[in-house]
Parts: sequence; C-alpha cells; structure tokens
Amino acid sequence: MIESVKKWSIERPDETLMKMFVETLGISSVQAKILISRGIDTVEEAKSFIEIDESSLHDPFLFYQMDKAVERIKTAIQLNKKMVIFGDYDADGVTSITVLMTALERLGADVSFVIPNRFEHGYGPNKDLFQEIYESGASMIITVDNGVSGVDEIAFARTLGMEVIITDHHEPGEVWPDAEAVLHPRHPEGNYPYPDLAGVGVAFKLATALLGEMPRDLLEIVAIGTVADLVPLRGENRYFVKKGTEQMQRTTRPGIQALAQVSSVPQSQLNEESIGFMIGPRLNAPGRLGDAAPAVELLMTDDDILASGLAEELHQINKERQDIVASITKEADKMVEQVYGEAIPAVFVLAKEGWNPGVVGIVASRLTDKYYRPAVILSIDPETGMAKGSARSIEGFHLYNELAKNEAILTHFGGHPVAAGLALPIENIDELRNSLIEQAEKTMTEEQFIPKLGIDVPISLDEINVDVLESLDLLRPFGMDFAKPTYLIEDVSARTIRKIGADQTHLKLDITNGSETLDVIGFGFGEMADHISPGVQFSLVGDLEVNEWNGNKKPQLLLEDLRSDEWQLFDLRGIREISRWIHTIPKSGTIFLAFQEQTMHQFQSAVNPFQIHLYGEHQWKENESIVLLDLPADDAQLKEMIQASKPSRIYAHFYVPESTYFDTMPGRDQFGWYYSFLKSRGTFDLKANGGKLAQHKGWKNDIVFFMSHVFSDLGFVKIEDGVVTILDPTEKRQLTEAPTYKKRERKMELEKKLLYAPYTELKKWFDDVRGEKVTEEEQ
Repeated sequence: MIESVKKWSIERPDETLMKMFVETLGISSVQAKILISRGIDTVEEAKSFIEIDESSLHDPFLFYQMDKAVERIKTAIQLNKKMVIFGDYDADGVTSITVLMTALERLGADVSFVIPNRFEHGYGPNKDLFQEIYESGASMIITVDNGVSGVDEIAFARTLGMEVIITDHHEPGEVWPDAEAVLHPRHPEGNYPYPDLAGVGVAFKLATALLGEMPRDLLEIVAIGTVADLVPLRGENRYFVKKGTEQMQRTTRPGIQALAQVSSVPQSQLNEESIGFMIGPRLNAPGRLGDAAPAVELLMTDDDILASGLAEELHQINKERQDIVASITKEADKMVEQVYGEAIPAVFVLAKEGWNPGVVGIVASRLTDKYYRPAVILSIDPETGMAKGSARSIEGFHLYNELAKNEAILTHFGGHPVAAGLALPIENIDELRNSLIEQAEKTMTEEQFIPKLGIDVPISLDEINVDVLESLDLLRPFGMDFAKPTYLIEDVSARTIRKIGADQTHLKLDITNGSETLDVIGFGFGEMADHISPGVQFSLVGDLEVNEWNGNKKPQLLLEDLRSDEWQLFDLRGIREISRWIHTIPKSGTIFLAFQEQTMHQFQSAVNPFQIHLYGEHQWKENESIVLLDLPADDAQLKEMIQASKPSRIYAHFYVPESTYFDTMPGRDQFGWYYSFLKSRGTFDLKANGGKLAQHKGWKNDIVFFMSHVFSDLGFVKIEDGVVTILDPTEKRQLTEAPTYKKRERKMELEKKLLYAPYTELKKWFDDVRGEKVTEEEQ
C-alpha cells in the first residue's frame, strides 16, 4: 500500500455528454472531459467557450459612473490640467498604469504616474503622497488597482481641491470613498455583467471608453496583469488572456521581448504559464524590494536598448528577491518547529524584526503550501512600533472577512478571500494571533485542514498522445476558475523504476496498462522508488506535457501524487547486509519481527532505531508494515500472523544461519550404511568423531549428527554425552516417523516455499494466505 500525499477527491465527467462533445465538436475525449469537468455542459456553451471572440466583451459604459469618469477626464484634458495616475507596486498595478498612461497620452493628456513605496507608504492611497501630488501642480488623481479602501485619504485629497477618480477591483469596506467617480465591477449601485476583472481589466475598460474603441495593442499588457493577479479566467478575462498571449507571441513591444529573453522563454512559446512563473515575478520584483517604476518604464518604452537594460535590472532584482525569500522561509520554518513542534495551530501568525515586508506574502504562500494552514507573516519595525505583512489562506477561511472581525486592532487591511495585506501595532500581534486561531477553530472542521487534491480528468493511457496534448492549446488559458487539468491515470504498473538526478532525488517511471506505455517524471519523488514493489498496481496524478528531445516528441506525466491500495511485497532475501536496505523501510508503522530469539539478539544493533519484536509477543494491528527477519518454525506461525495483521507491506528477509534446502535429505543407503557402521562398533563418539566420519564419507558435516538423532528418535540408539550407543529395536519403524526427520523435511519445504521461491510464487503464496482462514488446528 502506498498512501497519497494529499486526500484525493475524484469527480468523473459524464460519459454520455463526453461522447456527444467528441462527436458534435470534433474534439478529443481529453478536451471534452476538461470542458465538462469545468462545468460546461452544453454543446452551445462549449462551442462559445472554444471560439471566444469580442462578443464576450461588455460595453464599458455599463460600469457605474463610467460616463461621469470619462466626462471629467476629457474635460481635464481639454483644460490641459495636470493629472496623475496613482498605482500599485505589483504586476497588476504596473500593467494598469501602463494601459491607462498609454491611453491618456494618445488623447494628449498631461499625465504622469506615482507608485507608493511599499516600505515608506504601504499599500493604497496615501495622504503624504497626495500632498506631494497636489504640490506638484496636479489637479486630478486617477487610481488604478487601488482606492476603495482609502476612504480617509480620498477625502483628504478632495479637501485639497483635487478631483479623484477611482478604478479598483479589491474588496470594498462598508463605506465607499467619496470620489468624482468610483469604477468597480462589483459596485452595489452598478450592474456591470462581469464582476471578476483584475485592476488592469478595469483600467482597460476606462481606456476603451476614453478612446471610443478597444486598444487591441494593449491586450498583451492586460493579459499579464490579469494572469499575475490570479483572477478567474472566464468571460472577459478569458478573452483578454487568450488574445493577449497570442499577441505576445508575435509582439514587437521591446519590453515583452526583453522579458522573454531574460526569462529564457522563446517568445513564440509565451503563454499564461510563462506569465505566471516568469514574466509576472520579474515585474513584481522591483516593487517588492523598492521602486516599482522601472517595471512601468520597461513596458512603455519603444527603445530596444533601454528595454534590454531594464529587463536585466528586473531579472537581477528578482534573483535578489528569491534569495531573500529563501532566507526568510528558512527562518519562519525554524520558528514553526521551535514554537509549535508537532502541535500545528489552526492559523500561523509569525513576526520578526528585519523581515523584508516586500516578500512576506511569498513566504506566507510557502508556509500555507507546506502546512496547509492560513499564514500571516509580519515584518516588525521597532522605530515606528508597527508590524506590516501579508497573509495567505486555504479553502474555508475567508481571509478578508476574518481580518475584518479584527478591524479594531488593525491600522490597515485589504485583499481577497485567500490573500491579504495588513498593518497593526506590535503590541496587537498576540491578540491578532489568538483571535484568528479562535476564529478558525470555531468555523473550520478537522476535515478542512487536510490538504485536498481535486481530480476531475481521469484518463486512460490509450487516450494520450502528442497530437492530443498539443491540441489542448485550444482550451487555453488555464488558471483561476478554469484550472489546468489534474489528470488521473489508474491501475497501471511500472516496467522500470529509477532514481535520477545528481543527488538521486527525482523519480523516473515507465508505466504500462499491459498494452500502452507512458514516461513519468517525479521531481522530488526519488525516495518513492524504494516504495514501489514489482508488479504492484497503482494510480498516478499529475500534469501531462510533450517532452521534446533531439527533435523527438513524446508525452510524459509530471507526477504530483501516487497511491496504491494493494498490499506490497518487498524482496530482501539474500541481501545479508542490513545496511543496504534499512533506509528503504518506512520510519513509522513498521514492525521488525523475529521468529527465533537468536535472530533478535543478532540483528538488534543493525536495525536501530527500530525495535525487533519476537513472535508471540506483539499485539498485531491491521495495515502495519512488517519486516520478516527470519523464517518461522513452520508456515502456520506465518499464516496466523499475516491473517491477524493484514500487513500493508511485507519486507521478506528470511535470514537462516544455515540453509538445508540444497543439502537434500540423506538417502536410505546412507542411513543403512551408517546404521551398519554403528551396529558393528556398538558405540561411537559422535562429539569427537562425527565430523571426521562425515569428511571421510564426503558428506556435509551435520549429516552424521542428523542421522544419529533420527535413530535416537526411533529407539535404534541412545545418545549420552555425545556418545552414540546401539540398541536392540523392539519394533520396525520408518525413518519418516522420526520428529527430527519430520522437522528437517518441514524446514526444507519451508525454505523452498519462502526462501528460494521466485518472487511471483512467493507473492502468490502470501496472496493466498491473506485470502484464507486459519483453522483451529493450524492455530
């Protein structure tokens, strides 16, 4: 048995609907399963999803107060008033600035941008910056990707005589800011049809309304911000990302070309994954460590040389960010171990002086991924007496709502159900920690703290080929609310199992269902190679991709999890050096069993820290793993133990000090000669001369001793102090009646059955034993 890392939740698509999609739409069964698993249940809906076009876009003037915002901005342009775009320092923020700056410049506006410094100003509207903007001569502020949480700050700007237009998509508070216009897709007084736009999506809608047409060349910028901000990729967002990524692959925009180059991603292969893992982090990096302005400059420049330099600058900042994240994550992990040990709390709230507040959100994500707990990571500033940080959550714990319950002890907070930023006085950290833990314990069940793996695309090996996998581009982009498929392949076995990599930490499998095969790569799964027994049937979960090497393309699975419900037999017979296999034994739930007391004494030091249990002295539990160190006296002992414990794994070592199987049983002629020899002498000093006689006859050393004890059992001789004396037998008896003869016979049969049987025969014997009942006679 192999336990999965996560709890699998498997949903299977409707087979009838799947066949209808295949026949009607002319798509593969894999594509059909993905669509159905994502809630698309009609042919019309599937066709609309696949063939998405501009008809999925909504009129920007459906936004509440869009007409007012456009009118005020156009009036400011006509009056040549100076305006400032007030942005955010993440990828959504810098792309929002880029989109709106470009649109306003095309309209001839006198426009510039300001991005708050994460460390000096924090997130969102800031009175000091608004004062500076006012003193610079600006009369209008347009916020992008922020604003709805800045009620007091917006009011302050209005007192300075400035007009403020807000574009945002974050969760609003109970009170909306008093601005000239608030553009928000979920405004309670509006009826905009699509509520899930990113900040850049809202900015793009304003740009479209201002220009009177959609600025298609900016879709590539909108795609970056939309993917990076992890908003649902349905409806308008799907259109933005699908068309935007297609545009990125052929764009002449120097910034995107330079980002692709420093990220080592061919421009023609840019997609939502390269945005999420390569482009987005580099645009986020400068804002995490300092000034985010270079990211905007990179996206807006028409100069190839400047773009190349800025992209390299962002690349280096990102490497610095990665080092900082690794260091803080290590410290946070150590703090968890020292403070909590194995008693993991419902919510982590960790704080330390000197942690970079620009990257604590990433650290929170790492801890949440590792422990599957909501995590709040705070950076303490003793000079200001404040702690600032970020939080990440899991399903079932709405982060924004739970933080809102602690509004009285927070100076600032904002965000989404699974991610948030916050600030509070240092003295309130313990109270926040206790409150969040109490809230989680009240609202969440134990089941919700078990990491789950949702699986909704089960497939068979015969559905997988290169053409099918390449055709999945039709369904891109994958992301929030249209997740990349997690594939399930069931009931396969491994033809080959290998550890790979310089440190042997990765796994390579060649799996088969009997006819089809597939390569599997498991990064970080190297240890699993020791836990897959020959021929065991298992199921795998992962992501399918096309692996291209030297011009050859092959499908392969990137392993995410694996499990088997079958019991397993691991063959350690003949490997006398325990040090060669002890590392493969599971540390918990494993029992080392000896049938012979001398085995226990002989091997205890070699198997430390495991404890060896002597047969008959252990209370069996089902599904333990059992290491059989030696052979039982008879198979009834082994059968009783197997049927009582139903072990999930058996490690068969079966050590014997001396094997008798290949010695064979002495023949009647050997017994006859030896009996005649004894009869002619009357007595024989077995202890002194038994070995010499065996050597003289060319027999194995123990044969003479064995035959002597057989004769003793039958009353033909007596043995006292190592001397054999012939007796007159009272009756004729068969050699096979002697207990010593029977014991040797049983031992030879046991060795044949357990020690020397081929693996498949031994496995079948155990299978048969697990399926039968022990009789009272055997017990």
